[in-house]
Amino acid sequence: MELRVSATEARVHFGEIMQRAIETGQPIVVEKGGKAQVVVLSVEEYERLSRTEQSPETVFEELQRVYAMVAEDLQGRPLPDAVEIIREEREKRSEQFIDLLGR
Repeated sequence: MELRVSATEARVHFGEIMQRAIETGQPIVVEKGGKAQVVVLSVEEYERLSRTEQSPETVFEELQRVYAMVAEDLQGRPLPDAVEIIREEREKRSEQFIDLLGR
């Protein structure tokens, strides 16, 4: 989940905001007048985003990181099975197609 802070809060608590960005690896959006202006992120995250070409290992590491974030957001609920979701959507699409043909 993205953290958003006001410019005033960022000025007053900049050290804490830096530490949080380093510890969590999550960007922190700084807003002024309710609009996003800048993002504070760790050097590690900045360098990761700045790489132009990623090796398969890097892509796999990124997928693991994203999976961990999704799992955290689900708060213990199981992750839906992708194969089952695809099967269900294909069935819906087939039914819609048959309906269009009037059968």
